Amino acid sequence: MGSGHMPIGRRERAKQDKRERIMTAARELFAEYGVGGVTTQQIADRADVAIGTLYLYASTKAELLIMVQNEKFAAAIDDGLAAAKAAVGQGVLEPVVALIRPVVECVREHIENGRTYLHELTFGDPAEPYRQAGLALAGRLEDGVTGLLTHDDCIGAADAATLARVIAAIVHISTTATVYLHRSDEVVVADIRDQIHATLAPHRRAA
Repeated sequence: MGSGHMPIGRRERAKQDKRERIMTAARELFAEYGVGGVTTQQIADRADVAIGTLYLYASTKAELLIMVQNEKFAAAIDDGLAAAKAAVGQGVLEPVVALIRPVVECVREHIENGRTYLHELTFGDPAEPYRQAGLALAGRLEDGVTGLLTHDDCIGAADAATLARVIAAIVHISTTATVYLHRSDEVVVADIRDQIHATLAPHRRAA
């Protein structure tokens, strides 16, 4: 008996190969020059595809950036969830910060790319497939924070979900605001930690 998996046809393999070449080219060029210093034609040239072919996979440079950053964002969330799990038992604050730290580092790895990515997710068309995927990742991050907050007996489920959205907003502003760009990742994470502590404090006092 067979394995149950249908073999991938030649056309599908060719499509996958082109997509991988485009992703690799976009990833390399964005890392080297930033999204503002790269054109779609340069990405097509490095991927060795026609510009029309590139547009079959992503119709704008912003979509190409989102494709690349979604991969990085997903990996950062995975790392954060693993770190948060390891920090469980240290209260609520430390696991939440452990979850957020890789995300902060991801967004700030290349400041221009990270800021543009979050701007596109926030203000771009939410029905566009790559933005949908990015927004789903943002939701996964919020869900992770929510789950950690519900470990605190002082925080109910509804409040935990609301607080997670507040914390996500704190992370967004702290990693993208121009006034904070000169800060190191450690300083940014420490400031986010202080803001989260202040945000959670009223719930603990009320309890």
